[in-house]
Amino acid sequence: MRISLDYDFTYTQDPELWDEFIASAKKRGHEVVCVTMRSRDEAQEIIDKFGDDVPVHCTNRIAKVPFMNHMGIPINIWIDDSPEWLLNNALYER
Repeated sequence: MRISLDYDFTYTQDPELWDEFIASAKKRGHEVVCVTMRSRDEAQEIIDKFGDDVPVHCTNRIAKVPFMNHMGIPINIWIDDSPEWLLNNALYER
């Protein structure tokens, strides 16, 4: 299975829990990826946190499901505190 783990307000709520989950999932042969709506230039802390253990995909405010499907990386299970962003784009204002 390929499992997507959101970062902001999901992973960050209990990093120890999710680190254990990632290790257990990988031990059982599953792939864990991080899909965030951040842009690449906003995601350095996530990339640094996960290193080579968890690939980080930045959608740049594009809905996560169509973005990942377009990239040819379909997700089997989504873990996300805001499921509305799986199918909806977000407005971006700076």
